Amino acid sequence: MSDSTIQQSTVQSSDISVAPEDKAKGPGKYRVKVNRPKCIGAGSCVAIAPKVFGLDDKQLAFVISEDELDDIKLLAAQSCPTAAIIVEDIETGTQVWPQ
Repeated sequence: MSDSTIQQSTVQSSDISVAPEDKAKGPGKYRVKVNRPKCIGAGSCVAIAPKVFGLDDKQLAFVISEDELDDIKLLAAQSCPTAAIIVEDIETGTQVWPQ
């Protein structure tokens, strides 16, 4: 295998944080997920969208609820220095961020 070959790691479902079922409905059409192995605990997502994101005892982000406007969820995702936050369009299933 050459150095130019890119290997992708498999992400397990336990590595992805989503809102609890009772908090999964928000006012918009975006759903957010946190790829926890990519999270470094910078906390910018919590600063921008504290109703949506929290930090656990390991200082890794997790999704609390989807109860926030889409623009705020997207801004929080874009603020993540490691692109650990995934934003999906609920209606189409399309990944909006990161692109």
